[in-house]
Amino acid sequence: MRKYAGKTAVLLFSLIFAIGSKCDAQVSQPTEYQIEAAYIYNFVRFVDWPPQAFASTNAPMVIGVLGKNVFGGSLQQIINGKKINGHELQWAQIDSATEATNCQVVFISDSEKSHLSKILGLLQGANILTVSEADNFIGDGGMIYLFIDEENKVRFQINNDAARKAGLTISSKLLSLAANN
Repeated sequence: MRKYAGKTAVLLFSLIFAIGSKCDAQVSQPTEYQIEAAYIYNFVRFVDWPPQAFASTNAPMVIGVLGKNVFGGSLQQIINGKKINGHELQWAQIDSATEATNCQVVFISDSEKSHLSKILGLLQGANILTVSEADNFIGDGGMIYLFIDEENKVRFQINNDAARKAGLTISSKLLSLAANN
């Protein structure tokens, strides 16, 4: 079943990349943050967390946004009612790195860039996937950096070493789609 899901996800990522390309003026394009919200959902599908990342085998998987919620309701809408490996996906607005330790995924908003090194230092070694669009995110020890390329498409880079140190396993399929490969 995992093999089939992988093919589906690659197709979905392809669709997301296609959405990011130029379309007919009559077609309403999703916003940058709607595309990024879809990316985050798909990242979750291609990362494995160790059992200790959850309070119990059926505990929810919490996707937190630290700082300004740039997604509006897009991220909540995408994950609403979805489960990954038996974990219901939940959204949370978080106000501190301490609160982030209750999440499995943390999107660190660009509004927190002045505190980025401190936040990543506090989360270092925790079983938390960190994602951001803040400059130098990968260099500071973050795991997935979202950015807009020269063709105005949303792309991402992955720091697999940081993910491994946090006990996370990123699928080779996701790694192959990253801009740094």
